[in-house]
Amino acid sequence: MGRITTVIFDMYETLVQNPSDRWIDGIEAIIREQSLDAGPDCLLREWLVGNAEFRESRDNPNGPFQTYFEAWRDGFAGAFARLGLPGDAAGASRSFIGFLSRRDPYPETVEAVTLLQDRWRTAVLSNADDDYLMPNLELLGLEFEAVLSSEEARSYKPHAGLFRQMLQRLDVAPGHAVYVGDRQYEDVKGARGVGINAVWLNRAGAPLDPRLPEPACQIKSLLELPELLAAWPPAQDGES
Repeated sequence: MGRITTVIFDMYETLVQNPSDRWIDGIEAIIREQSLDAGPDCLLREWLVGNAEFRESRDNPNGPFQTYFEAWRDGFAGAFARLGLPGDAAGASRSFIGFLSRRDPYPETVEAVTLLQDRWRTAVLSNADDDYLMPNLELLGLEFEAVLSSEEARSYKPHAGLFRQMLQRLDVAPGHAVYVGDRQYEDVKGARGVGINAVWLNRAGAPLDPRLPEPACQIKSLLELPELLAAWPPAQDGES
């Protein structure tokens, strides 16, 4: 492993909070805005059907690319049709994008990233549309050397193309970079697939999936990163 010069972050559920159990708030806003006669739980459940189909289809690197706006619009259109609602699917998708653009940071995010930026280059690589990623970065109030969204790259994690574009943008070798994210599939698998060191931000202590690549190490807080990177490479199990 080489000396680490660059830390690339995932955005949602890594730097800022976006728990799926709070999506109901965004659905309730859509119901109010469009005066829909529907329960939020019911609409969310039907919309998630389309969202699950989108997440599955985007894993096909040879399939057509859809932005989140397009996929969520189609998901709302399907949900409205099944529920017999006269909803505006495009308006619902725009509303949900606005909801996601205002996610709060984790308590340690600003402190941790500020500490890291004294010694390492930093960047953000996110499965996201620019229409909610960029406002959320502005709200976060931190400057990053580079930002790359799935919308701009026309590719989703864990596809290699997204990570390679970021490496090219930063002009950094994979072995000198660390990618920090909260998902073993999108983040660890994607980073390791192009030779980037992967750090799994596993706040909840979820078990490793043996079917997926393992991270170089796991952390539960972003505040663990400065010490970890200063002593890189991390000790392996059984090493002192």
